[in-house]
Order: sequence, then C-alpha cells, then structure tokens
Amino acid sequence: MAIIERARSAAPEQAAAGARTSGLAAWWRGNATALLFMGPAAVMVLVFFLAPVLLTLGMSLTDMSTATGLSRWQFIGLDNFERIFRGRFTVIVFWNTVLYVAATLTFNVLVGLAVALLSVHVDTRVGGVFRALWLLPRISPSVVYALMWTWAAAAPPFGIINQIVAPFGVEGRFWLTTDPWLIIILINGFVGASLGMLVFTSAIESIPRDLFRAARVDGANAWQIVRRITLPMLKWPILFVITYQTMSLLASYEYILLTTDGGPGLYGTEVWSLWAFHTALNSYYGNLQIGLGAAMAAILVIIALVISLFLLRIFRFNDLVSDAKVEIT
Repeated sequence: MAIIERARSAAPEQAAAGARTSGLAAWWRGNATALLFMGPAAVMVLVFFLAPVLLTLGMSLTDMSTATGLSRWQFIGLDNFERIFRGRFTVIVFWNTVLYVAATLTFNVLVGLAVALLSVHVDTRVGGVFRALWLLPRISPSVVYALMWTWAAAAPPFGIINQIVAPFGVEGRFWLTTDPWLIIILINGFVGASLGMLVFTSAIESIPRDLFRAARVDGANAWQIVRRITLPMLKWPILFVITYQTMSLLASYEYILLTTDGGPGLYGTEVWSLWAFHTALNSYYGNLQIGLGAAMAAILVIIALVISLFLLRIFRFNDLVSDAKVEIT
C-alpha cells in the first residue's frame, strides 16, 4: 500500500514535469528559427559590447596603471570617480564635449537633410553623382583626410581656406590655432553629413509619390510640401541619425587627435573620449593610468545611455514602433 500511495503522489509531479518539458519543446519549435538568426548578432553584442563595458566598469574601480606594473593593482572603490569630479580640468573637458557634440550633430543633421532634399529633386544621375561626391570624406582614410584639412587650414601664404576668404576681407591665419573648433566641426561634419544624406535620401524616396502629387494639385509650394509631408514622414530616420550620431560623436576623437591633439594650449579642444585615451593609453607624463581612464570611459557610457533614453522619449519611440491604428466602420 505504501508503494502505491508513493506512486500516486509522484504522478502529479511527473505530469507537471512532462507538461513543462512539452511546453519548453513547443517554445523552442516556435522560436528556434528566430534564435538561430539572432544568435550571431547576440554573440557579437555580448563579446564586443557587453563584455568590454563590464571590463571597463571593473577596471574603473582599481588603481591599475604602469606605475603599479599592471599586476600589483588594488581595488580602490570610487576613488577614481572622485578624482575626476574634483579635477581642475573636468569642467573644461565637459563643456568642450558638449560644444563638439552639439555643433557637429547640428551640422550633420541639417546638412545631410539639405543634401538629401536637393539630390532627390534633380535628375537621377545628377543626384547620384552629387551624393557620391559627398561620400568621399567618409570613404577616405582618416589620416589622409585630416592631413588635407591641415593643409587647407595652413598659415598664409598657404592654405586654401585663406585664399577662399581673402576676397571677403578676412585676414589670413593658421585656422587650427586661431579657430580650431571651426575646423574640427567641419572635418567631422562632412563625414557625418554623408551618413545622414544616405539615410534621409532612402527615406524620402520611400514616401509614396501620390502624396506629393496631391499636394501640388492642392496648390502647395515646395516649402509646404517639405514641412507638411516630407519632415513628418522622416521622424524615424531623424531619430536614428540623431541617436547614432550622438553616440558616435561622444566616442570619437580621431580627427581631433590627428589635427590638434587636444590643443592649442592646455585642453583647448580636449573632449571626454580623447581625455580618457590620453589618460589611459598616451600620457605625456609616462604613467598610463588605466584605471582612471576606465572610469572616464564608464562615465561616458552612462552619459550615452541617459542621452539615448532622453531621445527615445522625446521622439516617442513607442508610438513610432506601435501598430498602425486602423478604424473599421
């Protein structure tokens, strides 16, 4: 009798386990294809994004540097973050970063949108050639591209910029010394505008032509069509370009490194990512403070996440990806 009672008591547990197994098998059959397609991308995100972020956060809590031999480091908690917030140059570097990101992002979006609008309203071949020329800064090697701008901004009697502005009464100068931010914004702006141009051009070409024809029949002019039809249909591309370009600009420093290296003067054009690079990997004083540089990078990651969430909220991301509301009467 005892054996029978144990068998009866175990039967519900076995049934529940069987139900869970069959449910798991059914879930796998329904999602296996999606998981297989997403698997490679998920592995890349884990290996090349999540793992480096976790390693950076871990190193930011240490005193790792060449002075410690990279082996005798110790956990020091939040001391690195305290050093950053108490630093004399933190405010300068922060506002340099704000200026760099805001000005370059504005240039990227506005110029990219303007080029896209112009190129889709001309002959197809002419528009294609025009867009191809705008892609040259992006496909050019970074060192060659930066060197060309260095020559263009050279001191008198050299420099193409001096020759262009001379007829307008502007005195010649070495632009990288007198107006470094202008050159930096232009260097990065022409590269970033090409991406915006491609995205916006594709988005504009996907708008149904009937909307434009109907607007012209109703007497709308070009500006009214752009304002009332084109721009409202570009909310998603604009969100993508602004978010992607903001994250890219926060992490980019190569053209600043190649042209001014954070100068002229002390931290004249030093942005946060370049500051972290100089601290951790290229210190003038010889001691590579990897832990402190990792703390700077960790702060940059947090800032990027906050800005991303803010942009998604401003552009109402949930509304953009929600199903269209169709009323059936």
